[in-house]
Amino acid sequence: MSDLAPPPPALLSDASLFLDFDGTLVEIADTPDAVAVGADVAPLLTRLGDALPGGVAIVSGRPVHEVRTLIAPAALAIAGSHGLEIAAVDGTIAAPERPEALDAALATSRAFADEHPGTLIEDKPFGVGLHYRAAPSTGEAVTALAEELAATHDLHLQHGKMVVELRLSGRDKGAAVDWLMAEPARHRTVPVFVGDDVTDEAGFAAAVALGGAGVLVGPARATAATYRVDCVADVLAWLDAACREMT
Repeated sequence: MSDLAPPPPALLSDASLFLDFDGTLVEIADTPDAVAVGADVAPLLTRLGDALPGGVAIVSGRPVHEVRTLIAPAALAIAGSHGLEIAAVDGTIAAPERPEALDAALATSRAFADEHPGTLIEDKPFGVGLHYRAAPSTGEAVTALAEELAATHDLHLQHGKMVVELRLSGRDKGAAVDWLMAEPARHRTVPVFVGDDVTDEAGFAAAVALGGAGVLVGPARATAATYRVDCVADVLAWLDAACREMT
């Protein structure tokens, strides 16, 4: 496995930019509500949205309403819940109905967490996250439970960093990129997707398939991305340099 070069600032000159959130724009925290968003993030996103020909969209596993709050006052398109919710800049949201199967999976997951201290259950509009960052020894049991619930309730099982998530099938971050790239404002641009987790691989693949690029954040690994940076600070520095070059 060979390493990838860092992305040049000029990569964004004719781009539509798609950014994961946790692990990309902010450091991953012990719990989803404990993330610390730097004071420079929202102003940088606003500047990028104004400078890039195809603008900026956040593509996250978080629900749209959480991302909107975390990036405020920046107003961007947001694909939340791994692409199941897509919100336009004006706030309108395209999303499916929440199935009853998720409520059943949520109840079972919460009962499990009550018996396994340190595990955290995250109730999302279209998913259930089972986090074990604070209790790594439960990882095998959490994964086994999630696999059982996915099979029982016909849900998609998504692995992440110290988390497994049950959610509706039919969408992923790659589908979100395809959806957003179909909008007229992005027709003459190329997508650049930036993310850190295995959940971002579909986004990388979709961007590359459309003639664009993927940027992996974190250690080198097998990936569909075409560039790599080491950490969140590197992402923010690269985005700032690219923005300054375009303005």
